[in-house]
Amino acid sequence: MKLTAGFAVCGSFCTIERVLTVMERMARDGWKLIPIVSESIFTQDTRFGTAKDTLDHIEHICGRKPLHTLQEVEPIGPQKMMDVLIVAPCTGSTLARLAHGLSDNPVSLAVKSQLRVERPVVLAVSSNDALAGSAPNIAALLNRKHYYFVSMRQDAPHTKPRSLVAVMENIPETAEAAVQGKQRQPIFL
Repeated sequence: MKLTAGFAVCGSFCTIERVLTVMERMARDGWKLIPIVSESIFTQDTRFGTAKDTLDHIEHICGRKPLHTLQEVEPIGPQKMMDVLIVAPCTGSTLARLAHGLSDNPVSLAVKSQLRVERPVVLAVSSNDALAGSAPNIAALLNRKHYYFVSMRQDAPHTKPRSLVAVMENIPETAEAAVQGKQRQPIFL
């Protein structure tokens, strides 16, 4: 069965290339992908690449332009557009928005819309403060229905002791399990 996944990309720019590699794999494996991007992905050039290059790469993989406005993502839930919504990389800012029920940008509104119809949301965390300021937000979301986490590990324990990053290569398997209502274990590696 061909599954449809929303793939919301946020601004942890140092992990974007790994996420795009996973998107390519999922597209090759037959997933229908609906891309969504945060404003930072849509507008900011960084030392990791230009916004245009990133957007072009996402469009090439998915065969469609990324959704990037509130108006474009609002129908996700009511129209039951996707079997699962993946947020990767999921930044500390996005974790905070989701934990506090804010839906003020395309990614957080896409999540709210998906949850409205009780469909799964997979979070692939990438945050330098995941074991500090973002820890309460991760804990809050771990306790909510329909949220699933990609397994995480410390990023660089000696230089960034509070940082966690998802094992991005586990996104497809986590998404498949989430569609079945199952959390893959372990969450923390």
